[in-house]
Amino acid sequence: MKRFFLHVLAAVFTLTPAGAWGAADFFQAARPGYLFSFPRDHGAHPEYRSEWWYYSGHLQSTAGEGFGYELTFFRVALKPPSAAASRSAWAAHTVYFAHLALTAPRRQTFLFREKAMRGAMGLAGADVGRLNVWVDDWRAEEAEGEMRLRAGGPDLGLDLRLKPLKPPVLHGEAGYSRKAADAPVASHYYSITRLDTRGAVTLDGQSLDVTGLSWLDREFGSAKMAPDQVGWDWFALQLDDGEDVMLYLMRGPDGLPDPASSGTLVDPQGKARHLTLSDVTVQPTGRWTSPHTKAVYPAGWLLTIPPAGYRLTLTPTLADQELRTGGAARLIYWEGQVQVTGSRGDRPVTGRGYVELTGYAGSLGGRF
Repeated sequence: MKRFFLHVLAAVFTLTPAGAWGAADFFQAARPGYLFSFPRDHGAHPEYRSEWWYYSGHLQSTAGEGFGYELTFFRVALKPPSAAASRSAWAAHTVYFAHLALTAPRRQTFLFREKAMRGAMGLAGADVGRLNVWVDDWRAEEAEGEMRLRAGGPDLGLDLRLKPLKPPVLHGEAGYSRKAADAPVASHYYSITRLDTRGAVTLDGQSLDVTGLSWLDREFGSAKMAPDQVGWDWFALQLDDGEDVMLYLMRGPDGLPDPASSGTLVDPQGKARHLTLSDVTVQPTGRWTSPHTKAVYPAGWLLTIPPAGYRLTLTPTLADQELRTGGAARLIYWEGQVQVTGSRGDRPVTGRGYVELTGYAGSLGGRF
């Protein structure tokens, strides 16, 4: 789910000429039956309006300090492929965004950086058929079965190598992921829920060697958000028993989840089990008010998955992990690292995860 819709909105407000979205019908819609192929689908899909490559993970330095990180690249088409050709090499037919954030709980620090560039003159782009996406000098690419992430600068930066420990898992109906029960809102959605991670984090001019575990989320499609939805809550959890959990809850104006909300349970071998809304319960256990925006977010959750026997408590490792983007389409949301404790039946379970919360600083419904 995630920031797929947020950056469609940003592109519309900042870079799209008036009336350009009248061509939106010329983009391909996500439909059931799409046949995924890897590594092809790690690459770009220009026939769809939007897509993103979202990495998050949990790192530890050789000195024992823990970090959470996220690095995301977004592609948003401003014109359909048939209309993208132009005499000008500077023409803005596609825009790319990138976000980098680092949570350092021991330091009580959350840092965020962003970039945005048009897909012209080599400033930003994404290859078709293979993973190679970049915005300026920030890049995610794959070679010989290993992914490499490079982003940031001397004050905050990443240089990481990731090797999949599980195969890609398809969410929803064989990768067709519905986002609304009463509207044609859907995307193609898959994840690699565990990637062995090694490399370096740069913080305040110091390079720290790190190891850890990452998660890759990929989504592409052309749909807009349903107008009666205000936002969503998204969870990605890596548990120490080898299982992984993805869950998204699309919220209506009454705060209740859309019936199309769903998730996936991934076993240690990478086999997926689809979770419907009736298979899970999510109860906020606290609240946090942003001192920056006064938005009020859930801050901690009790997540139960009765069919699998899970009863999990999610606690943010740092309260203030609110992102406030710049530009004309300023967006505000909370996305951060959480610690997981709980049980599966009579066995204790721990883990780490990432949670994203949108629509708490103002409804997103009807804006795009």
